[in-house]
Amino acid sequence: MRRKKTLDAPRRLTDVELELMSILWDLGEAGVAEVIAKLPAGRELAYTSVSTILRILEGKGVVEARKEGRGHVYVPVLIRADYEAHAVKDVVQRVFAGVPVAMVRQLLDNVELSDDEVREVRKLLSRTRERR
Repeated sequence: MRRKKTLDAPRRLTDVELELMSILWDLGEAGVAEVIAKLPAGRELAYTSVSTILRILEGKGVVEARKEGRGHVYVPVLIRADYEAHAVKDVVQRVFAGVPVAMVRQLLDNVELSDDEVREVRKLLSRTRERR
């Protein structure tokens, strides 16, 4: 069984790297053709481009590849939640001057939340208070 890596400070992924990583996270593992098949409608990337980006991700240590037939199968070793946590901390520092409540305020002011989502946010805040 492959062990998932927790990187202390994973490098920021480019938009297209993150797009392909999201597909790999959803699939668990995939070859180039499978990744291309999961791209959103209208999003066209050449086979060679996707292959190159996946090799770059392998070089960054966030995916591993194994030879299978004539191609490779790519497996994420960076855990999605770890990257999300790192990305949020990075945005708070770079965009919101290290003030998390400023980011939350912008999110609440600028993103339409459903009633269910508002209830979920309230539950999360209650749990945060209980832990302190």
